[in-house]
Amino acid sequence: MAKTSGLGDALFISGTDLSGDTTAIGNVGGGPAPLTTTGIDKYGFERIGGVRDGRLEAASWFNPTLSHPVLSALPTTDAHEMYCRGTALGSPAAMIVAKQTNYDGTRGDDGSFTFSTSSLANGYGVEWGYLLTAGKRVDTVGGNGTGVDFGLGSPPLFNGAGLFGAQFYLQVFALTGTSVTVKIQESSDNGVGDTWADVTGGTFTAATGVSVQRLETARGQTVERYLRAVTSGTFTSATFAVAAVRNDVSTVF
Repeated sequence: MAKTSGLGDALFISGTDLSGDTTAIGNVGGGPAPLTTTGIDKYGFERIGGVRDGRLEAASWFNPTLSHPVLSALPTTDAHEMYCRGTALGSPAAMIVAKQTNYDGTRGDDGSFTFSTSSLANGYGVEWGYLLTAGKRVDTVGGNGTGVDFGLGSPPLFNGAGLFGAQFYLQVFALTGTSVTVKIQESSDNGVGDTWADVTGGTFTAATGVSVQRLETARGQTVERYLRAVTSGTFTSATFAVAAVRNDVSTVF
């Protein structure tokens, strides 16, 4: 794959699209914290992986009607953040359940007024997956999304399934109606011969308004190669985004 720029990305925080106010993503990082286990017989450090961690840093313009009310609140509860590396179906996305630690403003001599924020993972670390919606998706009735190919899995099985479960993230930005239920379905061949079926543990609680959710399946659950997002409920308009992480190795939270 050729190198690409960072144009056309998106940032969703707790059911609000802050893409238009975000001027830069400073850091999307994570992984296990290193633990030093050096023995007295060694001439260099020995390290093993410790607790998973993650962070997401961003800079935004001051907008009194959009980003400022969301970020200035500095909530003590968890924020759900989704950085979309492009907004096409199947684009990579980094998800984090985190504590926002700051909201620091900078007033430039040129009149610019920007803010920097840093969010530190709380409980799960940063998780990279793929979008099951093309950025934000708008459904006016319940319907089936397009399947996304998650590849052969690890270790690869004959039908491309993964053996270590999955995590799913949902952000609902707007809802007109009573509720919308989003669920994840799977197929080994994109529904050609293997009929789409619900992923066990992959149905979100019915959303009645702006909201966020994270789901995880059983750790040893087989998850098939193709995944899609399906909606149902009583609504005339639902705007939402969904991303999925299929684990290639054994993962414990």
